Amino acid sequence: MRKHLFAFLIAAFSCVGSAGAEDYPAKPVTFVVPFAAGGPTDTLARTLAEPLSAALGQSIVIENVAGAGGSIGVGRAVRAAPDGYTISVGNWSTHVVNGAIYALGYDLINDLEPIAVLPSSPQLIVTKKGVPADNLGELISWLKRNQAAVGTAGIGSASHVSALFFQGKTGAQFALVHYRGAGPAMNDLVGGHIDLMFDQSANSLPHVRSGRIKAYAVTNKMRLASAPEIPTVDEAGLPNFYIAVWHGLWAPKGTPPDVITKLNTAAMKALAQPSLQKRFADLGQDLPEPDQRIPAALAALQKAEIDKWWPILRAAKIKGE
Repeated sequence: MRKHLFAFLIAAFSCVGSAGAEDYPAKPVTFVVPFAAGGPTDTLARTLAEPLSAALGQSIVIENVAGAGGSIGVGRAVRAAPDGYTISVGNWSTHVVNGAIYALGYDLINDLEPIAVLPSSPQLIVTKKGVPADNLGELISWLKRNQAAVGTAGIGSASHVSALFFQGKTGAQFALVHYRGAGPAMNDLVGGHIDLMFDQSANSLPHVRSGRIKAYAVTNKMRLASAPEIPTVDEAGLPNFYIAVWHGLWAPKGTPPDVITKLNTAAMKALAQPSLQKRFADLGQDLPEPDQRIPAALAALQKAEIDKWWPILRAAKIKGE
């Protein structure tokens, strides 16, 4: 009798778990964006949310959890229930760089499940409108003669790492002002409170087009299709200064594989929409090919980037605060 009861209970619990996975998603899904509202990662998440919500059949809630270079927000997602309802939206800095410069309370590889690769964004070298330089060479000369303030999205962010590399390649020195995300930093650049940023094109292009800031180069081998008037760093006289910030979606470790599959399928469906592709292109975002958007591709990309960047970052002795 006990054996039959035990077998029944096991079967019942198995059916409950299976039904839960089959019914997913049965409620809104939360995207944890690890930066303040208004920055490039936040913009990407909000741009993706509507078509992804339609593909999933549930609304998506954006939760901005800023601080410590994005590590607090990622930690929020890591500690969430592994049920597919809390998703980490991150990028190269939050899911690669932070592991080398912060004492994280989680493992970027082993405590997260990859879902999908999202668009990547080269950076623009941009200044406030009043900087008296018409090209990158003149800007470098101006920086060497003046005490400039350069904004970053936080310690260890792509904008911070880019600023340090720029100093090393050009010999220009400037003060670094660290913000809780690229959005607040861009607000101060537009307002003329800081002089320069190395910022993702998705965040900067609208302000460049409006004439509120000036762009000198894109950190890519190719010009942006959406802004062909901006030269590449090679063309502007700073060869091989290439930095692009790729993005991805992750779930907490232990999220059921079929839930991961549903999330990836929905993301692939959303990213295949021509209207969304145009929106990302207008923002200066590069979308990977479909076979490079799958979970395995994100896992391989993250591992390769960790192997490449951690030794460089540790040699530079960058420490998070």
